[in-house]
Amino acid sequence: MRFYWLVLAVLGVWRVTHLLHAEAGPADLFVRIRKGLGSNIAGKAMDCFYCLSLWTALPFAYWLGETWAERILLWLAASAGSILIERVTETHTAEATYFEDPMELTEDDSVQLR
Repeated sequence: MRFYWLVLAVLGVWRVTHLLHAEAGPADLFVRIRKGLGSNIAGKAMDCFYCLSLWTALPFAYWLGETWAERILLWLAASAGSILIERVTETHTAEATYFEDPMELTEDDSVQLR
């Protein structure tokens, strides 16, 4: 197997996985598919990029690998490569480290400003 096939497999797995996991698609097709699957095993796999990349990498590895050992290694490598691309390209939002709901304050917690 040539190296560029591995690169193409990683890019292809990332693209398909990202499309199924995070994008709306034309006419919100993939959003409706994700909602339709609900909370069963397939729905949970669509919510987890890591899980979905394993399933997406499987047909790529089968078609591109020449021996069974090569297919298994390509399956894992394509999934791992797509996960690395996802980690590099995902946007991070800053989360609050502490949040106190003002409606939950009791009399003892209230503080009078002077």
